[in-house]
Amino acid sequence: MSLCDVKHWVFDMDGTLTVAVHDFAAIRVALQIPPEDDILTHLAALPADVAEAKHAWLLEHERELALGSIAAEGAVELVRELAGRGYRLGILTRNARELAHITLEAIGLADCFAIEDVLGRDDAPHKPDPGGLLKLAAAWDVAPSEMVMVGDYRFDLDCGRAAGTKTVLVNLPENPWPELADWHAEDCVALRRMI
Repeated sequence: MSLCDVKHWVFDMDGTLTVAVHDFAAIRVALQIPPEDDILTHLAALPADVAEAKHAWLLEHERELALGSIAAEGAVELVRELAGRGYRLGILTRNARELAHITLEAIGLADCFAIEDVLGRDDAPHKPDPGGLLKLAAAWDVAPSEMVMVGDYRFDLDCGRAAGTKTVLVNLPENPWPELADWHAEDCVALRRMI
């Protein structure tokens, strides 16, 4: 299957459709999370009252980032091209769904995604778990093999592989995970040329 044949696209948000602005090291310090721990996995293992307070802080911190989101180079044109072709588009982010909607508004792409096709960390198990992709495949009534997961990090590729979708690594000059990415584009401008 060529990338031109794929009509169901799922995008990561931060660092994929937007310029990455999260300082994960600073977030770990603020939330007292060891540097080697995944933030969401760590929070999930905490007692409920402690986790709730830390999730509230994280949500507010990320809300400020979402409001100031800047589209990644070529992302708006890429998504508009796909939407213009009538393709089904989804978002699968480790961020909160409400912030994903704020981000899409900020970068001018909210009209390209059906509200129910934007999944955040409260809608499905967080990546690299494939649950979110499988949920979209079921909602769209397509086999995962007919979808592509586009992201800028290993979690996106691992998620796609586990779900059985095709994978695209974008916004990295080199591909550190060639065994996980079906396609690699240094940015969304290059990815648009591939479709």
